[in-house]
Amino acid sequence: MRQYLIDEISFLERDNIESYLKRTLKPGPIEGVFWLPVPPDLLGPEQLGHEKCSPFYFSVVLEEKTLRFEFLVRSADNMHCTCIAWATAAQRSFILDFADRLLQEEMIRA
Repeated sequence: MRQYLIDEISFLERDNIESYLKRTLKPGPIEGVFWLPVPPDLLGPEQLGHEKCSPFYFSVVLEEKTLRFEFLVRSADNMHCTCIAWATAAQRSFILDFADRLLQEEMIRA
């Protein structure tokens, strides 16, 4: 999986990150998984024309000592469509900007 990984998160940092994610993102189907929606103006060529598969999102996964930002654009409704694709450069910038903002606002040092 292509992803941005932050490791060596302390117990207190994890609590701060979890609070931030709960305030800003939609929870996923599994504990510790959150959905970061892809803005409509950042949809890639694979997602354009696939309105029936939208919304599209990135997975953000919080584990005991790690935080992962996955670079796979997923569909909310269809797991086996060609619109599921690796992030474009603009989409990667979007998710990395989100990660940087989270780390800065929550003063994470990991």
